Amino acid sequence: HPFEILEPFRELFKDEVREIGKLLALPEEIIGRHPFPGPGLAVRILGPVCARSLHLVREADRIFIEELHAQGYYNDVWQAFAVLLPVQSVGVMGDERTYEQVCGLRAVTSKDGMTADWAKLPLEFLGYVANRIVNEVRGINRIVYDISSKPPATIEWE
Repeated sequence: HPFEILEPFRELFKDEVREIGKLLALPEEIIGRHPFPGPGLAVRILGPVCARSLHLVREADRIFIEELHAQGYYNDVWQAFAVLLPVQSVGVMGDERTYEQVCGLRAVTSKDGMTADWAKLPLEFLGYVANRIVNEVRGINRIVYDISSKPPATIEWE
């Protein structure tokens, strides 16, 4: 049977949807949740999308978001995520050289998502997250932090 997709909030901006959530007395963890791309996680993989790349970006993102919550920065940023770059980098693990993926971390502050500034997270925090990712996610050996504002960049990389 054919069905019709209902999108009652399609024409609203994220900040307007959050206001409706407050009027409906939804829990803060739902209202304050960071936006997620409509097309899905694949837009955060700038290269071939396969099970391995999905695993890498999902794990890096999980660690980043987990630490934002744990260290009290999650509600200070509008959106944060990991992006898997189509670049490999030489690294060292133990006594051996590695040739693995580069992962970008992106965190922005914004009022409405129309413009955004990169989040000035503490270097100690970023270093801690980077170390966790390269030590826990086999296949990623380098982390970069995106310091681009919107405009000229966009929040998402794709």
